[in-house]
Amino acid sequence: MKRILLIVGGGIAAYKACELIRLAKKAGIGVKCVLTDGGAHFVTAMTLAALSEEQVYTTLWDLKDETEMGHIQLSREADLIVVAPATADLMAKMAAGIADDLATTLLLATDKKVLAAPAMNVRMWTHPATRRNVATLREDGITVMEPDEGAMACGEYGPGRLPEPPAILAAILEKLAG
Repeated sequence: MKRILLIVGGGIAAYKACELIRLAKKAGIGVKCVLTDGGAHFVTAMTLAALSEEQVYTTLWDLKDETEMGHIQLSREADLIVVAPATADLMAKMAAGIADDLATTLLLATDKKVLAAPAMNVRMWTHPATRRNVATLREDGITVMEPDEGAMACGEYGPGRLPEPPAILAAILEKLAG
């Protein structure tokens, strides 16, 4: 069975991670989740655990997991790492090589393919810093999906919406097949 490690970033679009987990499991893909502090403001670890039927990881500072170098193990046991939603902040940290929490540490420690599905305000998506970060991530071999365009939770309209879960699943299947 193919396995993904799903990093759920902070942002209102985090609720779509629940549907992504359901779709992945239905497609026969095992899912483990890392929930960032920001993501935990929008979905709970309990919800992700119930849907994935796996433990959800939330901190680099779990004594049991880290005595076993849990962040290294998590970064190695999946066939693909998926970041959804990938916020502007999370992608900036990824591009800069910052490793200050569990998600960013395992992203820096992985030797696996990474797929990022962005979700942010249109002005954040089009900001020069974000454009540079996306270019850097792509140059580093990370697949960064194009966000959807449409109405946003903030009331604005434009590119920046998280791609719909079926589109993310299609990208996952493509990466797992390649």
